[in-house]
Amino acid sequence: MKNLEERACYCALNRIFGFEPRVGVGLVETFGGAAAVFKAPPGDISAFLGSQARARYASLITGSAFESSATELEKLEASGCRFVCHGEPGYPKALLECEDPPLGLYYRGSLPPEEVFDTRPQIAVIGTRNLSFYGRDWCRIIVESFSKARVKPMIVSGLAIGVDVTAHRAALESGLPTVGVMATGIDEIYPAANAAVGESMASTPGCALITDYPPGTGAARINFLRRNRIIAGLCPATILIESRIHGGGMMTARLAYSYDRDVYALPGRIDDPQSQGCNMLIRENIAAPIGNIPDLLERLGLGKADISLKSDFKAEVEARYAGLDEGLRRDLLKVAMTVKSHRGIGMDEIRDSLGWPFSKVSRLVNELECDGIISVDLLQHCFARTVKV
Repeated sequence: MKNLEERACYCALNRIFGFEPRVGVGLVETFGGAAAVFKAPPGDISAFLGSQARARYASLITGSAFESSATELEKLEASGCRFVCHGEPGYPKALLECEDPPLGLYYRGSLPPEEVFDTRPQIAVIGTRNLSFYGRDWCRIIVESFSKARVKPMIVSGLAIGVDVTAHRAALESGLPTVGVMATGIDEIYPAANAAVGESMASTPGCALITDYPPGTGAARINFLRRNRIIAGLCPATILIESRIHGGGMMTARLAYSYDRDVYALPGRIDDPQSQGCNMLIRENIAAPIGNIPDLLERLGLGKADISLKSDFKAEVEARYAGLDEGLRRDLLKVAMTVKSHRGIGMDEIRDSLGWPFSKVSRLVNELECDGIISVDLLQHCFARTVKV
């Protein structure tokens, strides 16, 4: 571990060059250390920075900036957090391969960072905040299948609502380590709705919360864009579950591709806006399509897994209702298979297809939904639940 002076100087430079980390890293390398940057003549700093736009940074490299960061580090350590400097043990090696790694990471976890990073494969699972039932099912299935693989990976995501928190929760429930890359300071979990999941990650051995934003940084749109490069850089592979054509998930996937990482995408219905981003990346040969779980595990280098997929939807429904009256069982099966054959079908359409009263259709749909056979969205569109691992 670097001494306090060097770490405080790294912390200060991270504050100054957070949006241009390459410049900060270049300064450290040129002057032989972060502390050396603060001791260098201002003229030498300005000469290195060169352009008029960057020259403004020279006036920020001051003794007061160092002192503020030194105080910040003391408070961090007192609260159970720490700042991991670029190149220091515990700093993720994968980030060092990127062209724009942060000068440091704020870290919160129950184990030291050197025991969390670089000990197992890391896989990013990302996507839209507006997650569909299809995306939620498959996000959980994919993460749960990793827990049954011969090689157990770490799941990395952004702690946002939608795909991110679904992946984190599935990892925690499956016994997999998971890391949340935050777009705020380490002292604030955003959004507040995910605070319980974030706290659980911070206290679970092997899991952690990280960010390159200083304490006190609130949520802002530009922060999420900067955060995405860390998710992409941390992981040799990125999985996009669902995304519209424009969105943070698409940006992260393209960043991962630019870092020469493997990218996978869950294919979706061609007329579903939530799948258009995934389908586009597959079309552009940026992402490989996820066709089946065993193949995905093999391609990720996780080895074979002890999993079985219930692929016979009809048999599953029949088995679920084996003890019911034959007439009711037959009606439930008819509704379930109608939904299975027409993804997103409305209850009015089911009524017209089967020629039954709406009240009967509504009652049967409600029973199938309660039993987890189908899902019904706010617009009363029905979807057969994806097969389980």
